[in-house]
Amino acid sequence: MKKNLLLSIFSGLLLWVAWPPTQYTTFFLFVGMVPMLLAMENIINADVKGKGKKIFNTTFIGFFIWNTLCIYWVYNSLKIIGPITAIPITLIPYALGPLLMATACWLYYRIRLIAGRTLSLIALVCFWIGYEYLHQSWDLNFPWMTLGNGFATTHKWVQWYEYTGVYGGTIWVWVVNILLFLLYIGLREQQSTSTRKKLIVSFTLVLILPLGLSLYKYYTYLEQSNPSNIVVVQPNIDPYEKQGTIPVYTQVATLTHLSDSIGQRNTEYFIWPETAIPEDMDEDHIYTNNYYQQVRHFLNRYKNANVITGGETHKLYTKRATNTASPLPNQPGMFYDRFSAAINIENANKVQFYHKSRLVPGAESLPFGNTLSFLKPVFEHLGGATGNYTIQTEPTVLYSQSGIGAAPVICYESIWGEWVSKYVKQGAQFIAIITNDGWWENTSGKDQHLDYAKLRAIETRRWVCRSANTGISAFINQRGDIVQQSKWWVRTALKQDINLNSDITFYVQYGDYLPKIGSFLAVLGIFLIGIKKSFSH
Repeated sequence: MKKNLLLSIFSGLLLWVAWPPTQYTTFFLFVGMVPMLLAMENIINADVKGKGKKIFNTTFIGFFIWNTLCIYWVYNSLKIIGPITAIPITLIPYALGPLLMATACWLYYRIRLIAGRTLSLIALVCFWIGYEYLHQSWDLNFPWMTLGNGFATTHKWVQWYEYTGVYGGTIWVWVVNILLFLLYIGLREQQSTSTRKKLIVSFTLVLILPLGLSLYKYYTYLEQSNPSNIVVVQPNIDPYEKQGTIPVYTQVATLTHLSDSIGQRNTEYFIWPETAIPEDMDEDHIYTNNYYQQVRHFLNRYKNANVITGGETHKLYTKRATNTASPLPNQPGMFYDRFSAAINIENANKVQFYHKSRLVPGAESLPFGNTLSFLKPVFEHLGGATGNYTIQTEPTVLYSQSGIGAAPVICYESIWGEWVSKYVKQGAQFIAIITNDGWWENTSGKDQHLDYAKLRAIETRRWVCRSANTGISAFINQRGDIVQQSKWWVRTALKQDINLNSDITFYVQYGDYLPKIGSFLAVLGIFLIGIKKSFSH
């Protein structure tokens, strides 16, 4: 059994080496699952008891190694909520993902008891897709390690994401690995020459055709000329000093100074990062807010420009006007909702708000809040901010005076392809990602987050304008190329003439259809396993 454990560990290491932000080892994704498949095959064919448990335990170890080595930086981002709270929350990305991955492998074993190897391997892909879709849809969401994200540094290989989204990449990885596995098994089992030839041809076609199609699309893709001048600002304010240490007026002055240093008369958007204005602002009285007035004064020099900025906002109610409203401390009869917001400010007396909708489990939201709402005081006592933010259920496109539609995507939300595509479906012509990656410190987390944004550009064929508080800020074109980027922990601003786009891709039109189909087939497979188990008793 030590051999199988080593195979699982080897898989975890191969997948880690292949994962962003590395740029020249992505091809290991195509072989990374083979040792894991061999380990499972060895256990299935062994004369031992408890095969299902052995498969679960063996695969969990490999997946845990892969996940932990890739997202070791998560703990840094949770320090602010207190160490006691951070420890259990950190288990969500480190342990929960591998548990779900190992469960998919266990279900594969259960299917092998009632079906042949080929059908079971197809079921394995469906179980895996089902796990990935679940892990982006429920309250414990963390889709960071979706297999299709692994091509973020080699975006030239996956230009067809405009049809499939990242789940097409997940399927591609699995199919290539499975064919390699079957080739190896064929040699070990001394299968016929004709069978091996068919597998070799299948492997070659599955690997080369998507790659060739993608490279063709990449080198022939032409953007339609529809220029707009955009400025993204990186104020480089230590996230631990944003609240209280540095006056808010000074922070806004830094943002306006950087914007003014490269702004042009035809600049149409200045984009500032998440929580760029850290002062809690009342949305119903925004026009009298001092920091709003400070931004408006800056915009007087740019008559056609808008500022999209992150901010902390709230709404007050004299009764519980929403299901999410909380009682206002020390003010009986008053209630409030708090938001992590994107705010569009223009020269006219018009302000548009978008409220962050994909929150970090534990750090920004209490998973299964309706059921576990009694735990909110416990988290707050331990130093956390869990459950403080209220979300909106549908995206909001922010429009300029001239009618340009921007998709305001706040930090963690940029991992959801279908969510971003909803903005585009509503009329967004470019994507504005505002984030504060300083919590992750100088780790690969900030680089992965930037790389994943390239996939959103391909899926939607929209420019991405990324403003990050401490880095990395960037402009990404419709092919996923980083045209400009800042350095980490540098105070700067970037400007770029981007091309607006109003065309709708197949993926934008139909969203995550692949994981929905895969999840349906996975549920069907689980149902068949249940029936078989019932009859066996």
